[in-house]
Amino acid sequence: MVADVMDRHVMSNGTLSAMVKSDGAELCSLRDTAGDEMLWQAASIWPRHAPVLFPIVGRLKNDTLRHDGKAYRLTQHGFARDKRFAWLNRSATACRLVLHEDGETRAVYPFAFRLEIAFALDDDAIEQSFMVTNPGRGVLPASLGAHPGFAWPLVDGVDKTAHVLEFAETETAPVWRLADGLLQARAEPTPVAGSTLALDPALFEADALILPSPASRSVRYTAPGAPAIEVAWEGFSDLGLWSRTGADFLCIEPWHGTASPTDFDGEFLDKPGLMLIPPGERRTLSMRIRLC
Repeated sequence: MVADVMDRHVMSNGTLSAMVKSDGAELCSLRDTAGDEMLWQAASIWPRHAPVLFPIVGRLKNDTLRHDGKAYRLTQHGFARDKRFAWLNRSATACRLVLHEDGETRAVYPFAFRLEIAFALDDDAIEQSFMVTNPGRGVLPASLGAHPGFAWPLVDGVDKTAHVLEFAETETAPVWRLADGLLQARAEPTPVAGSTLALDPALFEADALILPSPASRSVRYTAPGAPAIEVAWEGFSDLGLWSRTGADFLCIEPWHGTASPTDFDGEFLDKPGLMLIPPGERRTLSMRIRLC
């Protein structure tokens, strides 16, 4: 079914139904055949569902982007999540949206860009593709992140601590943590035991848990008696995990790039973790959310 309203689009394939908003090109609902909602429904403690992070992930030091001797104020996670995208096409099971630079974006991010985001339902999964194109004459420096928030607990009556993340591969590398929104200088031992992370709200008391360059390209989120959700990704270099104290959501976030290190305050082009896209070229990244 296709919604008539201009700011939202509803899709269904008989197995899943989804709703996408033009504001932020944000997936705001994902339901199974029983009508059970998998996404966090934007309560006041965190008023979002699955925002798109662009052209930065996390914070810059002092919220300042430095380029060609000028300073620009660019706040946490960038502006895409708060911009209205234009619809390129919509169908019963898919849609595509686009955002271009404008005067407002150039005031905080002095680069030309084209960001397309596409959604497609495929049996028991939804595929989200991100295409960043550089229409300018110089290199386009950018980060991009997906930020879906899932219900935690997955079903009523199951304790949060009964939930686990099961990675496709063994994850032994140290993890990164944040201090005042910036990457701490030293990594920490991973809390992942082999390929399993036992979930507990205490994991996120110190903000997000970041796996840099994980060996896995997918992870299953599950609990006894609950349907599992698999999140898979391509083109992303890092994985963030986050929740907020007192909130019933878990965010599983494929990222390309992270917050600035605490000691980095240099030229934006030199920031670690960026995509550096030559003129006329494009980067494509994807995330797949599947019931399993």
